[in-house]
Amino acid sequence: MIFKLIVTSILIGIVTGFFIVIYSLFTKFLSFILFLGDPYETISTLPVWYLYLIPFISIVIINYLISKNHTVKEYGVSEIATAVEENKILFTLKDLILKIFASALSIASGFAVGNEGPSAAIGAMIAQKFHNLIKLPKNMLKISLSIGASSGIAAIFVSPITGIMFAIENIAYEFVKNFSSYLILGSIISFSIAWHFLEPLIFTYSTGKFLEYKYIFASFIFIPIITLFIYFYLALKDIVLNFLKNKLPYSQKNFYMAAIGSLVIGTILLISPYAAFSGHEVVKILINDYGHFPLYMIFILIVLRIIATSTSLYANAVGGLFIALMSIGALVGYGFAEFMNLFNYKIEPFYFAAIGAAVFMGVNMRLPLTAVVLALEITYDYNVIVPTAISVVLVTFITTLKFDIKKASAKKGLK
Repeated sequence: MIFKLIVTSILIGIVTGFFIVIYSLFTKFLSFILFLGDPYETISTLPVWYLYLIPFISIVIINYLISKNHTVKEYGVSEIATAVEENKILFTLKDLILKIFASALSIASGFAVGNEGPSAAIGAMIAQKFHNLIKLPKNMLKISLSIGASSGIAAIFVSPITGIMFAIENIAYEFVKNFSSYLILGSIISFSIAWHFLEPLIFTYSTGKFLEYKYIFASFIFIPIITLFIYFYLALKDIVLNFLKNKLPYSQKNFYMAAIGSLVIGTILLISPYAAFSGHEVVKILINDYGHFPLYMIFILIVLRIIATSTSLYANAVGGLFIALMSIGALVGYGFAEFMNLFNYKIEPFYFAAIGAAVFMGVNMRLPLTAVVLALEITYDYNVIVPTAISVVLVTFITTLKFDIKKASAKKGLK
């Protein structure tokens, strides 16, 4: 049985790695096709009507697919968790293909969702096929699905340990003691394949094990700031979703969803493409100091990204929110450091961009271990890892004093 599990893990890791590469590159290719080149460079040159037309046509297609197959709408991570708990998988190969296409089209056309959900679904579907092919016992399907999901996440983030921890906290926590080694094997192999084709988030300024205590002290000032922005995120998101769902006509709902979704996303694309799409580019720029955003622009981008995320959910854009939340947190952290520098407290904005990205995601998605591991794997820098660990624990504690973040997040479609 152990030999079969090892073989299954290896096969799942290899095949999932290649499928995730295809999925990721297809999304990027589709974005270049839709916007006639790199959208961050071409959007400013395209006609205004075109920027509204692309998200409108895309979301109409996506809603049509959802009307024909409701499983397309569900987020992959939630599906995988349900499949693991019930020891079965809830979608077919056709559902998965439609989900991948809908997710790629959602991201490529500017909607603010990520690709971690479909990636977990790809891995789980592949895992199910190998589970049946190798004829593993039915009661071990949970293990196979967990291996597949962790492999998919490890590949799409090009971060093996983050993928493993993400799967453990979301899906496979019951199997850590006895079966985590198989998750590790599948994830590492999948990551190794993806590493040759996809670009990971890299922190170019890492100082390794050198620790400056000013970043720890600053993190205690940062804690109430990012807590405030988490409340702001949830409140604004709630306002936007309630308005869109309750104040607008319900008749011809799909048409209104497509029209309003494309209107909002098109307008956001006109203001700044950095406020749209998944948010991966925003995180990469901020944590590596590739560009500079003034404080007023940072706040505008935070508001626009929250609106874009809410509208994407309302319009039925398909995908996850892991990287979208990271982008908001990176903006909050970068802005905090810039503000501190105004008072001659010299800290590097890119450090707090990395801290903010991990903390904002970790608190909202209730993934504290994943947040710390993410900070470790991206930066390898104690000046990020230590403040992230302190912040994610204390911010989680503070927010749970007010209300249960997990319930609020689930209510607003975060999971």
